[in-house]
Amino acid sequence: MKLMHVDASPKGKTSGSRALSRYFVDQLRAQLPSLSVDYLDLAAETPPAITGLFTAATYTPAAARTDAMRDALTVSDALCRRLLAADALLFAMPMHNWTMPAAFKTFVDSIVRGGVTYQATGDGHYVGMLGGRKTLFVTTRGVDLRPGTPFAAMDALTPALRAAFGFIGVADPQFVDAQPMQFANEIEHAAALRRAKHELAAVARSWADADRPALSKAG
Repeated sequence: MKLMHVDASPKGKTSGSRALSRYFVDQLRAQLPSLSVDYLDLAAETPPAITGLFTAATYTPAAARTDAMRDALTVSDALCRRLLAADALLFAMPMHNWTMPAAFKTFVDSIVRGGVTYQATGDGHYVGMLGGRKTLFVTTRGVDLRPGTPFAAMDALTPALRAAFGFIGVADPQFVDAQPMQFANEIEHAAALRRAKHELAAVARSWADADRPALSKAG
């Protein structure tokens, strides 16, 4: 399995989402020693902001693009190739103001590309190119947004991720959300981490089982 692992937290070594994504990779590698990981740290390598030139380039046929247009698409082209080359996708991030961090939004804007990660059909429909890839979102939330909590209706992150990645073919992503984290007492914080790690271990087992050849499972 080739996994693309993307971290988006700006907090570095103190980041909860980074710690949880590392935990998941360690769990998966323990069961799949041949796991290959393509790692991207969006805090260190944030894609350039979307410009008018970038937008014009994406809607210009490749053969008609100017050198400036091709340059504007260089980072986006590379990111799209990395996504398409992966068998599985892991995205980890904190919730910022109820939705995704700015660096991850720029990443999304860079990888939702017509003719690259989605194709328009002749009958007016769109087909995403990332279908069939296992996809996991690991998020940390300052407050508890689980159903039935006072802040449940404030979760703009989950639907935004489902919409953006669903459009490019990720039909059934998995979510592991650690909550509450920032605005929680010590007991609540520890419980949130335990729940998340328990869920991540289960996802790692299921991914590993699905990746092993049928003969190995039978044996």
